[in-house]
Amino acid sequence: MDGGAMDDGAHKSRPRHFTLLRSFALADFVTLANGAAGTGAILLCLAYMESRRPDVMWAAIALFPAALLFDVLDGSIARWRRKSSALGADLDSLADVVSFGVAPAALGYTLGLRGGWDVVLLIFFVGCGISRLARYNATAHELATESGKVSHYEGTPIPTSLLLVSVLAVAFARGAVHEGMWLGAIEIGPWVLHPLSLMYAVSGSAMISATLKIPKP
Repeated sequence: MDGGAMDDGAHKSRPRHFTLLRSFALADFVTLANGAAGTGAILLCLAYMESRRPDVMWAAIALFPAALLFDVLDGSIARWRRKSSALGADLDSLADVVSFGVAPAALGYTLGLRGGWDVVLLIFFVGCGISRLARYNATAHELATESGKVSHYEGTPIPTSLLLVSVLAVAFARGAVHEGMWLGAIEIGPWVLHPLSLMYAVSGSAMISATLKIPKP
């Protein structure tokens, strides 16, 4: 009797394990692919730090445009199928933080932006990305038009960080990374600053700017 009760209870509870997946729309799985690409880029950066193999770094860099492609596709698929989940917006933000926030910062650190001030700026950049996405999610209803569509962004969208990735990709191709980093390095107080890391500060500041109005396609 007890064994039967346990089996019956396990049978009844089993579907609950799949509740999350069942709530996903097709677009959500594409969003997860975005986050997976960003995570892959981070892991490949770690692998490059150990091996210094150029092909590993190029594989990491290649995952950034892949993440952007998935980021664009998830919205297109949701509109095409006219179906989205309640989790969609939060999933998109979390995936974007990984792929366009943490991963570009990891790339910069991997390629030589490792001075104390560089690290501060990389952390600032990621914090700005998180703040920008949180603000968008919290204020989207205020920015929406009568049709319910958000007409513009306040601050630059976080995927614009691919501009930073592009700069670092060119620097890597030309050997202008690590000790040969473009613009060199300077000591400010107890820490080192690579001036190239200032582009992360500019990008982060642009993301959280309330004066920049970017039309939303």
